[in-house]
Amino acid sequence: MNGTSKTALRDPIRVASVDELKEKGSIVVSGNDGPIAVFHHGDGQVHAVDNRCPHMGFPLHRGTIKDGILTCHWHHADFDLESGCTFDLFADDVPVFAVEIRNGDVWVSGSRDRSGDAEYWRNRLREGLEQNISLVNAKAVIALLKSGVSFKDIAETGGRYGVRYRSSGWGSGLTILTAMTNLCEYLPKDEQILPLYQGLTHVARDSNGEPPRFDLQPLDTENLSIEQLKRWFRRFVEVRDTDGATRCLLTAASMGCEPPILVDMMMSAATDHVFLDGGHVADFINKASELLDHIGWEHADEVLPSLVGQLCAAARSEERNAWRHPVDLAAILREANASLPSALASTSNGHAWEGPGELAEVILGEDPQATVDTMLNRLREGVTPLQLSQAVTYAAALRIARFHTQNEFNDWITVLHTFTYANALHQALKRTGSPELIRGVFHGAMAVYLDRFLNVPPARLPDEKATAGLAGETDEILDAFLTELDTQQQVEPAARLVYRYLADRHPVDRLFRTLAISLLREDAEFHSFQMLEAGIRQYEELKGRAEADHVLIATARYLAAHAPTQRALNQTAQIALRLSRGEAIYEEE
Repeated sequence: MNGTSKTALRDPIRVASVDELKEKGSIVVSGNDGPIAVFHHGDGQVHAVDNRCPHMGFPLHRGTIKDGILTCHWHHADFDLESGCTFDLFADDVPVFAVEIRNGDVWVSGSRDRSGDAEYWRNRLREGLEQNISLVNAKAVIALLKSGVSFKDIAETGGRYGVRYRSSGWGSGLTILTAMTNLCEYLPKDEQILPLYQGLTHVARDSNGEPPRFDLQPLDTENLSIEQLKRWFRRFVEVRDTDGATRCLLTAASMGCEPPILVDMMMSAATDHVFLDGGHVADFINKASELLDHIGWEHADEVLPSLVGQLCAAARSEERNAWRHPVDLAAILREANASLPSALASTSNGHAWEGPGELAEVILGEDPQATVDTMLNRLREGVTPLQLSQAVTYAAALRIARFHTQNEFNDWITVLHTFTYANALHQALKRTGSPELIRGVFHGAMAVYLDRFLNVPPARLPDEKATAGLAGETDEILDAFLTELDTQQQVEPAARLVYRYLADRHPVDRLFRTLAISLLREDAEFHSFQMLEAGIRQYEELKGRAEADHVLIATARYLAAHAPTQRALNQTAQIALRLSRGEAIYEEE
């Protein structure tokens, strides 16, 4: 009889006699992982599937079978009853269970073989990305993590897909995926689901409807030095020749150049001009580097070329009116570039570094020439490029911490761009130590200067007086923070709660996780993902200092300004989580 298993049943369960099943059409039994629907249909065929529709959990025994196709009546998804494969990709495949006829009785496996689950869900994740199906992406992430696949391997699938199937190259989706992969380092395994799901969903959206990006080939030569390739690369970027620049970069990668050399090559070209595309170019190069840290630099020839088009086409801020009038910042920066070699050559140790606060206040000032002169003098006095970069990044964070809510809402993004740019330059400097990248630190300082009116008047940082009544236990403060973000524009209450939490020395890892929850439950826009990841990164760099707390206050203010949203993405993720736990999303009265 059709439906008889060719392999031994796992944890067999007696269903009914064949005649009883034929009379009823379907019978539901309790398996080890949930309800199993056993069907008798057609010419004596018997098949069994998980009774929960993989789309939204509707009981499949209430569906209809016609010509071997099972139709769920809730969203009309169709399934091949024998294999469980869906004809409607939004629904996902339904698990099947082996059946056997023994002496006129129907028996079914109480559990199924899961040995191939990881590979199955890798394929489903690729299909979810290709078809832009958020529910499939969420289910795949849950199943892969449950199968023991690491978050880095999941990010590799999304990252390599994103750089291949978006002809315009690296975009916000891949930046979100990388930022959220970085965030996974701070989260327990069961809390890595939402960051990966959000990142993958944004990659799928960015790539949806886009043609693929086609490969170029490296130059067919072995007689080039990296110095010459770097010169050629920068020349082609200068004249906006994407193909020429890409072939130079691919040649460097094919020569087995170390990651710092490749990063230096790209970031040097990015700092040949001022604050490209409002800071996005530098941040994207940094994020691509961080993605490769997770998935392996052997994929550099796939990932890095996706950045070249934007690098070549980027708007150059020295061509913008705001950077030339009424103060010619481009001219100030040219003079600073000329002075940099001698400043870096100084062997003086005349300035004792006590943290970024003092220099940051100069950078936040009203005189750009004084800012540049002070920064050059600090280099001459022995301040390191990384310390200088940290001061600029901290100053940019203070612009967010002091951002007044009377400004236009979109101006949050202006101060955010400066902060994420400064963080990207700081991370690149840590990789390469290249003196050419220090130019970008000065560019960041001038962007901080241009943002000065967004701190007029400056929002006050929370202090003991403002938060005196907020003392509480760890969970109380964190719960209060999430409750505040259920209402629009609770910027100052959110900042006060974070200040109080840090002042009372509660565990900072719990705060990281709560900030992540506050973001990942939202339909957040691109910049909020940047803010959270860069804020945590800079806190870690400044840990143990008051400046570190200011960075997290800035992060909390930004997230609070952009919440709540419709939260549709999180609803899809919660459906996937409930399905994975076997909960009944559809409840019969």
